[in-house]
Amino acid sequence: MKDGIRLAVNLYMPDGPLAGAGDHEKFPAILEYLPYRKDDWTLARDWDLHSYFVRRGYVTARVDIRGTGASEGDPPDREYSDREQQDGLEVIDWLSKQPWSNGNVGMMGISWGGFNAIQLAHLHPPALKAIIAMCATEDLFHDDIHYIDGLMHVDEYELGMDLQLGLTRAPDFPTDEKSLAPRFDAAPWFLLYLHQQRDGPFWQRASISAAQYDEYKVPTFMIGGFLDGYRDSIGRFLEHVHAPVKALLGPWNHTFPHAAEPGPSIEWRAEAVRWWDYWLKGRQNGILDEPRFEVYMRHWYPPDPNIAEIPGDWRAEKDFPPAGARTESLFLSPNHTLRDSAPAAAQEQLKYVPSIGAEAGFWWGDFTTDQRPIDAFSLVYDSSPLDKDTAILGWPKALLQVSASAPLADWFVRLSDVAPDGTVTMITGAGQSGAQRDSRSNPTDLDPGHIYSLPIELHLTSWVFSRGHRIRLAVSNALWPMIWPTPFPMTTSLQLGGASASRLELPLVPLEPTARPHFSAPELTPPLEGVKSEGDTWPPQAWTETRDLIAGTTRVSWTGDDSSQYPWGRMKDHEQMSYLIADAHPEKSEVHGEASTTVELTGRILVWSVLLDVSSDQQNFYYHFERRLTENGKQIREKSWEDKIPRDHQ
Repeated sequence: MKDGIRLAVNLYMPDGPLAGAGDHEKFPAILEYLPYRKDDWTLARDWDLHSYFVRRGYVTARVDIRGTGASEGDPPDREYSDREQQDGLEVIDWLSKQPWSNGNVGMMGISWGGFNAIQLAHLHPPALKAIIAMCATEDLFHDDIHYIDGLMHVDEYELGMDLQLGLTRAPDFPTDEKSLAPRFDAAPWFLLYLHQQRDGPFWQRASISAAQYDEYKVPTFMIGGFLDGYRDSIGRFLEHVHAPVKALLGPWNHTFPHAAEPGPSIEWRAEAVRWWDYWLKGRQNGILDEPRFEVYMRHWYPPDPNIAEIPGDWRAEKDFPPAGARTESLFLSPNHTLRDSAPAAAQEQLKYVPSIGAEAGFWWGDFTTDQRPIDAFSLVYDSSPLDKDTAILGWPKALLQVSASAPLADWFVRLSDVAPDGTVTMITGAGQSGAQRDSRSNPTDLDPGHIYSLPIELHLTSWVFSRGHRIRLAVSNALWPMIWPTPFPMTTSLQLGGASASRLELPLVPLEPTARPHFSAPELTPPLEGVKSEGDTWPPQAWTETRDLIAGTTRVSWTGDDSSQYPWGRMKDHEQMSYLIADAHPEKSEVHGEASTTVELTGRILVWSVLLDVSSDQQNFYYHFERRLTENGKQIREKSWEDKIPRDHQ
């Protein structure tokens, strides 16, 4: 870099002339830019991902962000820092000027790598001609995992990332002061995020606001899944970005579609190569003449956290919303029904039960179980059994008239499919802070007893309701442990009927699309020799909910483990978290987490470990975090952080 710091890169390159190419062929470059340790943590998946593109005439670059993995320098103090972006601009320029380069650079990535691809594209570096952003968003405060829907969330990512930041480079894992201290002693990111409980410059710096879409010029291929929490960005890019946008939205969770969980998996990289060929090689392959939105229409399936494949079918659309789309309103009515006309004015009340919500998962995606345990403590509204199959695609909306007996309340809505046997499958949902009803950046207390109009846009979804099934909307004031509970015992009210009747708006689409895409099966790449991985810290291997009927407390716990073998040694990761709440005292919620990474080398065993405790009362959050490092059983470094952070309408 210009300041002398060296970033580490793995270049994946053709090992000889490609078929039909000359000896001096120039190649476009594709950049993936991450803090996730290219030489161990992501090595096996990097080989599988990047070699596919190399075989098709590309050089790919997997770069560790400054201060992470094998790169030099101090680690960043947060995700998506200004330093990260400035370095990224320099890397793009460097790639464009290499002797093997044709001068054109693309950028791709999933999760973090999708986020910073969007962010760097927004800065318009001259050599960056196109990007592919997967499972990523441009709205950090509302969409990212720190404040889901603008509401406080304690994710396993906070535990794992603040552990991984302390690790030194592979394969030697040095523990001298110069190598270890800048990383090990760096402040945990989660502590910084706890001081940023409302939207504002901190989050907007690396986001794209509604007013900025016109500035965005780089052609973008967005990919995501209906079980991934970042999928809303796909619809927003299709609707608002004027640069060329292509989108692929499947039934998957936070993973690559060629290794999809759940399936069906597809070979998305074939479409990616066509995208790169057009923008980086100038090949006129007609990709911009095709429908720009390929989407999987999910059909009913029973609630099952272990489902292997989601039933449904693909459709291709030129536009979003699709041609023929229309909105249907269903009104929340007495006797807990959904009707096609507004009822007479009425009011229904709901006692706040802070401990409900585990069946809805840890974010707005995930695998979920039967929703009836949450619905039992929610206001629930069902349609009559449908007389025909009904398809939706887009953002359902709930428009509620609400009040609360406390100055702070959240509202959550879940859209579900009720099968004839009574099982309830969640389709999508969303939360809304009452304090953020007018502004995410300037939250204000509720006036107890005052009726507020509260529109809630549910997360982007697709679904085909079968004939004979019912549509269900459930309303609650808690969705724990996904969202940290508000601190006051209370009762909330929902107004039915009247001039602005509470209602559900569904984005209906025709059952039959104008076109259907066809995808090939994933291409298998021989694994990298000497590298083998098994297990995963997320999704967890165990996930339990227990209730102490005497104490009136509920605990949700999970654990996850993985291990990887490399030519130089072995790494093992362990994570566990538990969430504790008492219904009578919602202000006193707690989260405890522990994680470790064990590095087994010849003659050395290094164990990096962390401990996280977060708790609250009515006024504050209390944060405690520890890092420890042992070598051959002897502790060689430790550091801890402690803080009290005022609650800011969370």
